[in-house]
Amino acid sequence: MAVAECGTHAIVAATLGPITEAEATLARDLFPGLGKGELLIADRGFAGLPLWRAASANGADLLWRVRANIVLPVRQELPDGSCLSEIVATEDHYRRRDPVTVRVVEYTLDDPARPAQAAPYRLITTILDHRKAPATELAALYCQRWEIETALDELKTHQPGAGQVLRSRSPDGVEQEVWGHLLVHYAIRSLMHTAATGQRPDPGEAVRIAPPYRAVSANKHHKRP
Repeated sequence: MAVAECGTHAIVAATLGPITEAEATLARDLFPGLGKGELLIADRGFAGLPLWRAASANGADLLWRVRANIVLPVRQELPDGSCLSEIVATEDHYRRRDPVTVRVVEYTLDDPARPAQAAPYRLITTILDHRKAPATELAALYCQRWEIETALDELKTHQPGAGQVLRSRSPDGVEQEVWGHLLVHYAIRSLMHTAATGQRPDPGEAVRIAPPYRAVSANKHHKRP
């Protein structure tokens, strides 16, 4: 499991675990490194109140996609088309005694090159003020979640070389080699960011977020440093 910075593709947090350990369990190891000024983008595989609370505990804001069948009652409609709602733990589904307020953004993609959508995209966020982050900006921003897939491609496909896989033959050696690749990838992205900063271009070609947010994305696959 890993967290990558959307703008630079730097993998800034990672954890390793056996294949029998659930992604949601591994993800908890990454959340203590998040804090104020960061916006964590994640896909619908992570949605759930316990993870939501753990990820935002140190002040980071969240923008997560949720499944279309999750009940999100409208508590207040907002001028930008989003609304305030609440999420509860699975065991609290009926009584709803311990809710957490979230803001909901729903949208569809008007793209003739894509197949028609059966249901709209649904995002929930901790940013409750629509003036701070309008719904259209959050919808456009969510696509940055895919930046981590590019980072993983750099790490797993291009960095080791053509046709190369992990060479180690023992569990300890595999783990050491994975961390080695992660450190090399981080060093490369850090150097690229330094070079880009000197010339003043956006090193990731744009994470358009209202300051002061730094966007990061969580995902599975090989672990992040």
